Amino acid sequence: MFESLSEKLGDVFERLKKRGALSEEDVGAALREIRVALLEADVALPVVKDFIEGVRARAIGQEVLRSVTPGQMVVKIVHDHLIAMLGGGDVPAEINVAGIPPVAILMVGLQGSGKTTTSAKLAMRLAKRDKKRVLMASLDVYRPAAQQQLKVLGEQAQVPVLQAVLGEQPLAITRRAMETGRREGYDVVVLDTAGRLHIDEALMAEVQMVRDIARPTETLLVADALTGQDAVNLAREFHQKVGITGLVLTRVDGDARGGAALSMRAVTGQPIKLMGVGEKLDALEAFDARRIAGRILGMGDVVGLVEKAGEAMDQAAAEKAAAKMMKGEFTLEDLGEQLGQLRKMGDMQGILGMLPGVGKLKKQMAGANVDDRMLARQQAIIQSMTPKERRNPKLLNGSRRRRIAAGAGTTVQEVNRLLKQHLQMSTMMKKMGKLGKKGFLRGGGLPPGMMPPGFPGR
Repeated sequence: MFESLSEKLGDVFERLKKRGALSEEDVGAALREIRVALLEADVALPVVKDFIEGVRARAIGQEVLRSVTPGQMVVKIVHDHLIAMLGGGDVPAEINVAGIPPVAILMVGLQGSGKTTTSAKLAMRLAKRDKKRVLMASLDVYRPAAQQQLKVLGEQAQVPVLQAVLGEQPLAITRRAMETGRREGYDVVVLDTAGRLHIDEALMAEVQMVRDIARPTETLLVADALTGQDAVNLAREFHQKVGITGLVLTRVDGDARGGAALSMRAVTGQPIKLMGVGEKLDALEAFDARRIAGRILGMGDVVGLVEKAGEAMDQAAAEKAAAKMMKGEFTLEDLGEQLGQLRKMGDMQGILGMLPGVGKLKKQMAGANVDDRMLARQQAIIQSMTPKERRNPKLLNGSRRRRIAAGAGTTVQEVNRLLKQHLQMSTMMKKMGKLGKKGFLRGGGLPPGMMPPGFPGR
C-alpha cells in the first residue's frame, strides 16, 4: 500500500531538494503536484483540500523560504501534516479492554472486507500478546458457513468460539455470548457481526441493537484498503449510525493506493488502530501514524524492522551464529537457520521497503529477482544436504551437487552459487574476526557474498 503515492511524492521532493532557494512559485508548483498525487491515490477531495491548505500556510512562511535547506523544510512540513492526517500522537492507539470483564469488542463492516478473519487475528493478538482470556462469537446467521469459518479460525488461533445453535438469531447469540463470558471468566468477548454487500437500514438496525445489548468498549470498523473512494461513505455511515471507536484496515500488503486510510481517518476523526498485513493469523499490526508517514515519504521504518526481527528471531541462536561467524566457523547448517528466521519476518519486498532510501532501488530489485522464492530455494538446497555435507562443504563433489539440485527442485548452478556465497561470507567473517570488534566497519560494510544473489550492488 502507498507505493504509487510514495513514488510520486518522492519525485516531487527530489526536485525541491535540488534547488538552493525556493520561491513561492516553486512551493505552489510542488503543492499542485502533491495535490494530484493524493487525488490519484483515492484520497477524498475535501481531505486533500484541507491537507494542501495546511501545508501551504507553513510552507510559504519565512522559516522555509529563508531556510538553509528549504527543500528539506518542505518535506518536514508535509511529513508533520501527514502524521496529523493519519492520527498523530507519539503512541499508536491501543485496543481498549478496560472495564468489568467480560468487555465486548464489536467488529462491524461490509461483507468481504475480511471481518471474520480480522476477528480471529484480533482475538489471537489479545490472547497471546496481552494474556487475555478471549471468547469469539459469530453473529452472522445469513452468510452460508460464516459461523463454521469462525470456528475453524478459532481452532487455528487456539481461541474458544461460542458453540452455534441452529436457528438462533444475532441478538440472542449476543446475550448468550456475554452471559457465557461472565459465567466462564472470560476477559474479552469478540463479536463478529454480519455484513452486507452494501449498507442498508436492516444491517444498521441490527448492529445498533447488538451494540445496545453488548455495550462494547470498542466498535471497530473493518475496511478493505482496496475500497478507494467508497471507504469514505462507508466510514461516515457507520460512524453516524453506530458510533465506531476505531478502524482496522485489511489487505494493507496489497496494491491499494492508500487513499482509504487517509480519508477514513479524516472523515470519522477516529484512529486507525490496526492493519492486516498478510493472510496468516499473526499478520496484524498496530497502526503507527509516524511510521506509516515515514514509509510514504521514503524515510523507511527502521523501528518496525527491528520489532519484526525481535519477534521472528531467536536471540540466543542469533548470538551463537554471530560468534561462529566471527571465528570463521559459519556452516551451511547455520546459514539455513538464518534463512529460516529471515523468512519468518515476512516477504523480502516488505522488509526492504522498511529501510530508508530503498524505494529508489525498487526497479533494480525487481530486475534482480530479490524475493521470498529465492530464499526458499536456498533453504531447500541446504535441507537437501546430509548433516555431514552441511558441516563440511568440501565433501560436495559433482555427483553430490547434482543429487542436491534434484532434491531441492533446482539447478546445479543454483547450488554452486549458494556454496560460493557461503564461502565468501565465511572468508569475510574470518577476516573481520581477526580485525576485532571494529572489523566490520574497517572492512567496508557488507561483503558481496552476504547479499542475496543478483542484489543491486553485487
